[in-house]
Amino acid sequence: MRLETLILGAERRYTPFQAARSAGVSMELASRFWRAMGFADIGQAKALTEADVLALRRLAGLVEAGLLSEAMAVQVARSTGQTTARLAEWQIDSFLEGLTEPPEPGMTRTEVTYPLVELLLPELEEFLVYVWRRQLAAATGRVVQAGDDEEMVDRRLAVAFADLVGFTRLTRRMEEEELGELVEAFETTAADLVAARGGRLIKTLGDEVLYAADDAGTAAEIALRLIETMANDETMPELRVGMAFGTVTTRMGDVFGTTVNLASRLTSIAPRDAVLVDSAFAEELIRTSEAPASEAEAAEVAATAEKEGEEPPAYRFALQPMWQRPVRGLGVVEPWLLNRRDGEG
Repeated sequence: MRLETLILGAERRYTPFQAARSAGVSMELASRFWRAMGFADIGQAKALTEADVLALRRLAGLVEAGLLSEAMAVQVARSTGQTTARLAEWQIDSFLEGLTEPPEPGMTRTEVTYPLVELLLPELEEFLVYVWRRQLAAATGRVVQAGDDEEMVDRRLAVAFADLVGFTRLTRRMEEEELGELVEAFETTAADLVAARGGRLIKTLGDEVLYAADDAGTAAEIALRLIETMANDETMPELRVGMAFGTVTTRMGDVFGTTVNLASRLTSIAPRDAVLVDSAFAEELIRTSEAPASEAEAAEVAATAEKEGEEPPAYRFALQPMWQRPVRGLGVVEPWLLNRRDGEG
């Protein structure tokens, strides 16, 4: 109870009805907010604190002031709850669990944990707010640059899935701890590469990561870096990547739509240690002079530039058309194999 009070910052003193009344909101709206944040129904037990009342009052105040609609306030509660729930689980499983092993026989885990949490809690809280502000600033910048309101929700993005090959077989051969270390290494490597190259990690799914980028060139560079990095690590399985470019619907940090589905399908048919892209992605690379339409065209453009005393385009990528094939639910698609141009990298 002491540890819980330390983390919550106050004692539990309100029932849900009392908290809703103190916040000046209906019990129905309070329940919607709590469920959206991921909190279980607790009947009328005294389980809520002054902070719960304040949170309700703030959300309801945003609605009353016209800054948020009620539906949007519920979405804010849900997105915040889902994100922080995962963060809290990770911190307990991977962080506190390792630090709170009793150093001496006879000591309980609680005796070790309390002073540790007392020291860490304000620092982690400040760090969480700092990272959130940085991410909010980056996201706001992208929205401000959007051409119109529709583009803020339905945007043209490059979307990519990177998938570990043979992961199901690995789960049968490897010990749980070893498998967990492999997944963590893969997710960490992918997250670092995506962030460093200017992409956005959308989510991780154990043996697969989903990321997006504002332009095809950035997404292509990340994909090839992932393949190259994983290939140089003997402990990691082979990787395959599928990418598509087009209109994407964004909701609560996730992405949806035909472009995302196509990228997923391309991943499932991509060769080992290879990157497949759709025709729209290939066209975007060609349009932005990141790749030539063909090697014959590249040679022709280079010859023309040399004749006119100009520098030829510095293509970064090469595209190789593959056989057209039907893809379930999406009709016939024309995949392209993406590689680096000779000498690039």
